[in-house]
Amino acid sequence: MSKKKTYRIRNWHDYNKALVNRGSLTVWFDSKSIAGWHSQPPNGSRGRPQIYSDLAIECCLTLKMVFKMPLRATQGFVSSLIELLGLPLSVPNYSLLCLRQKKLSLRFSSQTKLNQPMHLVIDSTGLKLYGEGEWKVRKHGKEKRRSWLKLHLAVDDVSQSIQASLLTADDVHDCEVLPGLLDQIEQPIDQVTGDGAYDTHDAYASVIEKGASPCFPPRKNATRHNPTDEAYRLRNHAVSQVHYHSLKYWKKKHRYHRRSLAETAMWRFKQLLGDRVQARTMAAQSREIGIKCLVMNKMNQLGMPVVLRA
Repeated sequence: MSKKKTYRIRNWHDYNKALVNRGSLTVWFDSKSIAGWHSQPPNGSRGRPQIYSDLAIECCLTLKMVFKMPLRATQGFVSSLIELLGLPLSVPNYSLLCLRQKKLSLRFSSQTKLNQPMHLVIDSTGLKLYGEGEWKVRKHGKEKRRSWLKLHLAVDDVSQSIQASLLTADDVHDCEVLPGLLDQIEQPIDQVTGDGAYDTHDAYASVIEKGASPCFPPRKNATRHNPTDEAYRLRNHAVSQVHYHSLKYWKKKHRYHRRSLAETAMWRFKQLLGDRVQARTMAAQSREIGIKCLVMNKMNQLGMPVVLRA
């Protein structure tokens, strides 16, 4: 009987500091947010100017997500924070935060070196929209009003930062949103790795169009097709490798085991920021999830564990 592999964290000192800093207000309410709090209307603009910049709205909503507060409590929290710091700033009320959230422009920043190709791992998970808690479902069964949304993530396997996200209905297939995920990424991509749900011609084609190599395991009943384009040729090659060698051989050759980092990112997302969506409209829900992804990336930048085999 083989001995079970054990792994240990080798940078406990630095990682422990990062865990402490996640609760520091100076991380989420920094000098950059204060300097760009009020928006500057462009010259010659017409209509009522916006008092608060997108950065100020994003800062307030970030504090809301990190400390898991409703909108009204967020307004009170930011007001008290500004008052304690003695800053000459006003605070957007909860109604304005709700309205601006629907049109907020978010952008994921990459932690890898510029022009260095990334290895993306992709997957999806479910988020609760409304419905009973786990205890009531276990005791009395679920009701018809239970509803879910589907979160699709693209994660960099080196920095484990989220590079793109999409929120869809729960009946949307994973391979359908892959082009939308890849379009959000401007940096070069070396390889895109996903599970068997992405084993389609369109998924292969969308990855090849980005200049990357697709890595999707063929299904059990996968067959070869007439190689009319590069997508079919690469898929046929994967089917042949699994047929003549084994699926284990194919996974090891293409580093398919790195795909588990996407599941790790989703587990970390739900543990730290919750598995529910609070907003009511799809536009606001997408921004809510986008801000949570930015929060996750910020936490990763503070410090990640270095795990090595004992």
